[in-house]
Amino acid sequence: MFPEIRMRRLRKGKIRNLVRETSLSPNDFVHPIFVDETIEKSEEISSMPGVFRFPLSEVAKEAREVAALGIPAVILFGVPKHKDAKGSSAYGEHEVIQEAVRKIKAELGVELVVITDICMCEYTDHGHCGIVDLEAEEILNDPTLEVLGKIAVSHAKAGADMVAPSGMMDGMVGAIRKALDKNGFEAVSIMSYAAKFHSSFYGPFRDAADSGYSFGDRSTYQMDPANSDEALREAALDVAEGADILMVKPALSYLDIVYRVKHELELPTAAYAVSGEYSMLKAAAEKGWLDEEKTVYEALLSIKRAGADIIISYFAKDIARRLK
Repeated sequence: MFPEIRMRRLRKGKIRNLVRETSLSPNDFVHPIFVDETIEKSEEISSMPGVFRFPLSEVAKEAREVAALGIPAVILFGVPKHKDAKGSSAYGEHEVIQEAVRKIKAELGVELVVITDICMCEYTDHGHCGIVDLEAEEILNDPTLEVLGKIAVSHAKAGADMVAPSGMMDGMVGAIRKALDKNGFEAVSIMSYAAKFHSSFYGPFRDAADSGYSFGDRSTYQMDPANSDEALREAALDVAEGADILMVKPALSYLDIVYRVKHELELPTAAYAVSGEYSMLKAAAEKGWLDEEKTVYEALLSIKRAGADIIISYFAKDIARRLK
């Protein structure tokens, strides 16, 4: 007890660094890249200041910049020229993501891990993450699984190192694992959006990926923000189906889920600091209400402290510059 125990002894100068329990490194991060087939030069996303859509001609350059900062991986999201009810431009051989993967791999090879998002919302004209019965306005789970397998195989053929299914369809990890293995891609890993919540923090992403929906919402397949036990059940099912990495999305409002997934399932755990988290910090900093550099560092540190091994963040390049 005080005065024998004085906690402040370890908070002075370099001693503070010696006893620090959690630290950040560029190796902790994955940088998201939006690849837009409809543009010829990069365009800033209005609701995400500092984040851009890149044409195919510039994607390898952006990836090179990411790798030069010591960030080990990118995750790619596509904006196609063509959309239809079945999301057919998601799985063609020469579609936007497939071509982006080839360009990055031709430039960087094994120097950068290329992860591809496996979902249909950017590719469907209705904006939902699967095959839809339009008359009933219902997202059909099982018919979607076959399409997700086709998307994953097409990405693997292009050279993707890892695929990340995000649609929250029941059985999606198992269907993708089966399709990859059947086509000789046993070495391609799966980072599952295992606990993806029906969150209000996704708004700016829909601008970035042009993935708004034409009816209803995504609450019938994304998780209820009120539930944590369900998140563990979802994640455990993905483990049983063959997931290599489990992701929690969003991050800051779900740090309790990050902690539980990591410590109860003991698999590599990722957390996605989503667009709304990025934009609210940016907006407050632009208003002068927060110190951007310090607040971003603290927010990302909290995600690591909660148990995340991997942090997907639009601040990845900024924090890597600071850490270097």
